[in-house]
Amino acid sequence: MPELPDIVAYIHALESRIVAQAIQQIRLASPFLLRTAEPSITEVEGRAVCELRRIGKRIVIGVEGDLWLVLHLMIAGRLHWRQRGAKLAGRQSLAAFDFPNGSLVLTEAGTKHRASLYVLRGEERLQSVDPGGIDIFVSDLSSFRDALSAENRTLKRALTDPRIVSGIGNAYSDEILHAARLSPIALTQTLRPEEWERLFTATRDTLKLWIDRLRSEAGGFPEKVTAFREEMAVHGRYGKPCPRCGEKIQRIRYADNETNYCARCQTGGKLLADRSLSRLLRADWPRTMDELEDLKRR
Repeated sequence: MPELPDIVAYIHALESRIVAQAIQQIRLASPFLLRTAEPSITEVEGRAVCELRRIGKRIVIGVEGDLWLVLHLMIAGRLHWRQRGAKLAGRQSLAAFDFPNGSLVLTEAGTKHRASLYVLRGEERLQSVDPGGIDIFVSDLSSFRDALSAENRTLKRALTDPRIVSGIGNAYSDEILHAARLSPIALTQTLRPEEWERLFTATRDTLKLWIDRLRSEAGGFPEKVTAFREEMAVHGRYGKPCPRCGEKIQRIRYADNETNYCARCQTGGKLLADRSLSRLLRADWPRTMDELEDLKRR
């Protein structure tokens, strides 16, 4: 799922292309994309784009008349800048927003189309779609700590809850926790002051690093938005060496997601229980890296 750095990269690329440009036509290839009936999407056509915003993992396009287009790309939605009037070919093409200088095309891979488009009227209605998470770049350490420790949750869950922190998902939470040298299952109400400082700094620095990197990589338009990048420290790098200590990256798998971490850097060498494997192995589940290596040699 595109997260804060990816959304910022999209918005940065779109600002020079569509702000002050009129939306000439919106073409919908999927009737399930549009989730609102009033105001009509045709009301947006012919109006110029006034501004672009990010709300969580959503891209917000503001147009004349206090109307707002809210795009949520979900897991597999992606944006592309094409020649004006580009055809919507294939099942992956969901919509096109035509401007005088080109077309913004929305695609979504896979068969489960979860991406959504809302047309809203007025600032109050727009704010109703904000999950409420804090913006890490306008928050201080105290407000960050208060938000994450309001309930006693694991760090992984707290960082990825949009009601707590805005725009962070599975990929960048892995990177943040590795940078902070903290376990993904550490509980928020048990962190020491120096750990809060490390987490706050790592959150800001990691997101800024990737915002800058994605902007520079995009060149013209960010066409290669993905949750798995070779330069990442731990996310999607199961079995590969940790860039800090060289130990193999471990993972916890659950449903369709997984958490990646370095046992040596983040958990004091302790292996975190993978639900499926630990349920199978039970008492034989290795608790440390040494026990895991012994198990492999048997």
